[in-house]
Amino acid sequence: MSVVRFPLLLACATLTLLGADYFPPPDSKGGWRTNFDPALTAKLDAVFDYVKSTTQHGGLLVVHKGHLVYERYFGRGHREALPELASTGKAFTSLATAIVMKQRPELFPQGLDTRIFRPQLLPPEAFPLTDPRKERISIGQVLAMSAGIRGTNPVYVKGERQTWPNPTEDNGPYSTTDGFALRQSLWCNPGDCYSYSTASSHIPAIMVRHVSGMEMEDYMRKHLTGPLGFGTWGYAMYRPKLKGGIDANGRMLHTPGGGSIAVRATDMLRFGYLMLREGRWGKRQVVPASFAKLCGQSVSYNPHYTHSFNFNTNDDGHIADLPKDAFWKGGSGGHGIYIVPSLDLVVFKLGGNEGQYDPALTRLPVKYSYDGSRDKWTAPDPKRLGDSSPKTVSLVVAALAGR
Repeated sequence: MSVVRFPLLLACATLTLLGADYFPPPDSKGGWRTNFDPALTAKLDAVFDYVKSTTQHGGLLVVHKGHLVYERYFGRGHREALPELASTGKAFTSLATAIVMKQRPELFPQGLDTRIFRPQLLPPEAFPLTDPRKERISIGQVLAMSAGIRGTNPVYVKGERQTWPNPTEDNGPYSTTDGFALRQSLWCNPGDCYSYSTASSHIPAIMVRHVSGMEMEDYMRKHLTGPLGFGTWGYAMYRPKLKGGIDANGRMLHTPGGGSIAVRATDMLRFGYLMLREGRWGKRQVVPASFAKLCGQSVSYNPHYTHSFNFNTNDDGHIADLPKDAFWKGGSGGHGIYIVPSLDLVVFKLGGNEGQYDPALTRLPVKYSYDGSRDKWTAPDPKRLGDSSPKTVSLVVAALAGR
């Protein structure tokens, strides 16, 4: 019997194709396939120690070549934890925007160049415009935060880092109320600058609601998290101390497009894996591939800073120890989802302080117990506290070197 021997290059290509065709079932049906190599685990334990030094609660999860190769938690961190993940939710808003644009192309004749402040795309509360320049703002600009909408320092103009004396006072949950986001002032002409603006990220969420006729959370359950097989998830909607934008029970009136999502750790890996596979999940193109690719690279809508559509990018190589195709989204409290296509890698850094794990924020069930081990924790290095930078994924990449 003759034996057919594949050339090495063909064999590698075949393995890559097989890996690209793997998509995990929901956790309730088995979840991620695993490959826990003791030697790699030892190296990643050192990365885990770094993660532990940055937040009161959290964990580290790594998917490499379609296998869950590391999963470990500390404090209130747990696979079933549902803390508020802060600004990581902005990335979900971007994908919901892309999906609704694909479904209703007649409303977006210029694609991402379509101007968003139009009655077809936003509710009557958006009009009349508080600044006539808003009429020029495109969807691509609000997603890339280059629309001129006032946010936080530092700001970037033509690649130059600057500060200005009047940043937004509240860039948190209040910025994700319709009234605040739609009435926020401009600090520069649309397209001329970059500023990290939570209000800017909420405007596409208003558009998704207006166009689809349902809250963005409900829309995502149907068109994004449902197809990916998410378990329990939601938003930190209960904000009784919020200044406006809540009902009599203290619940936010609308899905906050600027953040506050609450997702299980292994489901955040699904989100990252969707981006790794350029918006495809199984045989379904959940997010247009062209949009998913743009999320991982600098975009023309923001020539000022390496921020695409609510992801940070490295295509200019400013982080020397990361591949140029790496991209990520962080959130306050030390959360971060990181994607490195060239290494077939997704990393999730679960972080969070005590308040972010308060179930009163989401009113979602807590399905595990906490031993109180981190109640009196203090950061050994205050400069690391709440780190959601690419430092974690850089350490993971180094651990994987030669594997």
